[in-house]
Amino acid sequence: MYYIQKEWKENIRGKGLWLASGIIILLSISMMFKSSVLSVDQGFYFLLLHLFDSLVYFIPVLSLFLGAFSIFQEKEQKTLIMLLTKRETFASFLWKKSISIWVTLLVPILVWFFIYLVPLKFLLIIDFKSYLYFLVALSTIIIIFLQLGALIGSISRSRMQIVGLTVFVWFYFFFLHDFMMLSFLEKVTYENVKIFSFFYFLNPFQAARVYLEGGIGVLSVGHMSKLLQTFLWTKPSIFLGGSLVFWVVISYLLSVLFHRKEGVE
Repeated sequence: MYYIQKEWKENIRGKGLWLASGIIILLSISMMFKSSVLSVDQGFYFLLLHLFDSLVYFIPVLSLFLGAFSIFQEKEQKTLIMLLTKRETFASFLWKKSISIWVTLLVPILVWFFIYLVPLKFLLIIDFKSYLYFLVALSTIIIIFLQLGALIGSISRSRMQIVGLTVFVWFYFFFLHDFMMLSFLEKVTYENVKIFSFFYFLNPFQAARVYLEGGIGVLSVGHMSKLLQTFLWTKPSIFLGGSLVFWVVISYLLSVLFHRKEGVE
């Protein structure tokens, strides 16, 4: 609880949380009015898909920076060294810090999206189950990139390193990962399609998109080829959960193994 209170106070005084919240609110309101011109039964699904696609362009970058600077600030202010000299291990510190970062960013966003339901109720026919799928997909993206940000903050010695690594991680998941998968596409067969699928859905963007599309009924495997049906060999929730566990665990372990106790300007 101490870490959550400390993280909340620091983010209230900073600009990152307010910037992220402000962009989400403005974008969601804009998408709401765009969707209101469509039919009341189809507009809601259009809203969820396009709002998700819009949010994933900048939410990962903000999450990376918030996670990274939250850890790096502890090193700059020498509070990390003080905590570690009081018999607090870095693994214990990182776990508590990670939870506090998740809570600090997720709570305001989830509160906003529950408030967001009020005007939506007057404009569109709401499918609460589909809306829950949307929130789970978005929350998973946020948690993964906050934890990757914590990794960046743990191993960086300067703010310039944080900026460089953040840009690289964002570029990798948005472009390089899919490009690498496409380069192996011609070699995919029935024998190795599940292995290809495993690596493909390690990209949280793809796992979250399939999860959301499957949850709201847009994705259907009934008319797909047998190879594509084998590609989607398990439930979308398994792909999303696997991506979440993989990146959180890997980021946490790498942070513990390669962390630097001090940072410089």
